[in-house]
Amino acid sequence: MSQVTEPGLAGEPHGHGEAHGDHSHDAQGTFKSYVTGFVLSVILTAIPFWLVMANVLNDTLLTSIVIMAFAAVQIVVHMIYFLHMNTKSEGGWTFLALLFTLTLVVITLVGSIWVMYHMDQNMMPMSPHEALQKP
Repeated sequence: MSQVTEPGLAGEPHGHGEAHGDHSHDAQGTFKSYVTGFVLSVILTAIPFWLVMANVLNDTLLTSIVIMAFAAVQIVVHMIYFLHMNTKSEGGWTFLALLFTLTLVVITLVGSIWVMYHMDQNMMPMSPHEALQKP
């Protein structure tokens, strides 16, 4: 392995395979954290499955909202336990990039829904008879 010296490190050699910067070993997950993440993921999958299969809530809209809430929680569980994303990893840049991405996704989705809603409301209404006459 070749040794390289960098001017900013007072001539301290390091190999190309060594990690740069001060990385703690806490970034890697332990067996306990992986098992915890797995168990939470199974629970967060089984509950919505049960809600749908047993028709517990009897309301499609409410069931959909509850399932989406469980999905959002499961995304957070995956990011924390499997992707090891937190405000301390990579000096906070990973979390900042995630927030930026989520902001862009929300702007895109809300803007698209807003445009589609207003196009639907502002289009010239057509009677069912006129719709049948269209080729």
